[in-house]
Amino acid sequence: MTSGFESSRQGAPDITGHVVTFGEVLLRFATPAARLTVQCDALDMVVGGAEANVAAGLASLGHDVKMLTRLPSSPLGDKARAALGAAGIDTTYVGRDSGRMGLYFLESGAGLRPSSITYDRAGSVFAASSANQFDFASALEGARLLHLSGITPALGPGGVALAQAAVAGADVAGVPICFDGNYRALLWDAWDSDPRSVLTDLMQSATVMIGNHRDISLLLGKAFSGDGSDRRREAALAAFEAFPKLQLIASTARHVVNSGHHRIAARLDARDGAHQTSEVDVTGIVDRIGTGDAFAAGVLHKWLQGADLIATAQAGLAYTVLKHTVPGDMCLVGPGELEAFSASGGDVRR
Repeated sequence: MTSGFESSRQGAPDITGHVVTFGEVLLRFATPAARLTVQCDALDMVVGGAEANVAAGLASLGHDVKMLTRLPSSPLGDKARAALGAAGIDTTYVGRDSGRMGLYFLESGAGLRPSSITYDRAGSVFAASSANQFDFASALEGARLLHLSGITPALGPGGVALAQAAVAGADVAGVPICFDGNYRALLWDAWDSDPRSVLTDLMQSATVMIGNHRDISLLLGKAFSGDGSDRRREAALAAFEAFPKLQLIASTARHVVNSGHHRIAARLDARDGAHQTSEVDVTGIVDRIGTGDAFAAGVLHKWLQGADLIATAQAGLAYTVLKHTVPGDMCLVGPGELEAFSASGGDVRR
């Protein structure tokens, strides 16, 4: 199985074989038109969650994606499962059980007022699940990649056990792992947690890391000197030394001007080199949520094709920029739109 940038493939891009994502699917309730919660009598509801968002992005880009998760046997669970299917995700390994759906509430920001999130996911069907309720072996058989994130272990001791079981299953199956740190302080702080120890243990099995120098500082318990690209490279080299299986680190640099105007660059670090894109001005932002997951999907889309660092970084940047124009958690932009993307565009495609 080829992983990383070992080869330069000829001919049409290869997207055969399936990807497995593992994590909790959530319902998002958001205030419309940047209203405060106290102003609202109704909320907009969409389906999302970090791993589901990556699954939807990869499926939209033409990949065979299977999601491992568990949902309640209720109308809310029905809606979530239907949304996964509508995004092109294989729901064969979506289990159902009595219980509650994980929720989060988004108070949409505007101007210099940032958006804020309130979680309501304690005791959900997924969070209450045990590892033996997931068929990791069957789902991972013949897979090209397992994607999961630090959100699952942040849910509590049960979540730690679930993430460890998923990683162990991939290790046994010989499947490369992409791990997105996705550090969520509100979740880790809700219990007597040790995020550094837990996340460091999980990262030992990762081939691809989605995270920046701050994530690496958390994992390694050390600060990095310098500024800008020098600091990021120093952090990446330290991560490569600490995690022998790690081959690629993907990150973004975001400068927030206001809630509707960000400047974003993408960076990839491999063991033998790095590439950082130019910064793109992102204005007229429709929805900020899920943009990091879109970046991960864009990077993995090209990584699975064996593309070089430059093409992979550009795809990650393009997909995250496009997600800012799409409402909801998921980026459902297809491969044609991704390839045609221009940071200076915006006119009608005819």
